[in-house]
Amino acid sequence: MSFHRHFEMSISRVEFFRLLPSAVGPFELDGDSDTVRGAVGGGRWTIRLIALPHGRLGRIDVPRHRVEITVEECAEPEGESFVERFRRGFLRGGG
Repeated sequence: MSFHRHFEMSISRVEFFRLLPSAVGPFELDGDSDTVRGAVGGGRWTIRLIALPHGRLGRIDVPRHRVEITVEECAEPEGESFVERFRRGFLRGGG
């Protein structure tokens, strides 16, 4: 089974790659690109980070990225679990 998910995230590239290992575990960076690859269950995943125009919150400049996740050759429950683990890895508390 293969499926795709995408998210828009307000995060810098540096912060994304700092948090990524705790969200997905081991991965390989595709050279100098913003594409990473790894394995889940019996399948594999690919994550692409795509820069978007910065947003504004008053005088604050907010970096934004589109994150595209592709999971291939994996049972749907394992793939969905991987995507949920990715999302939880980037949750931030507020208050």
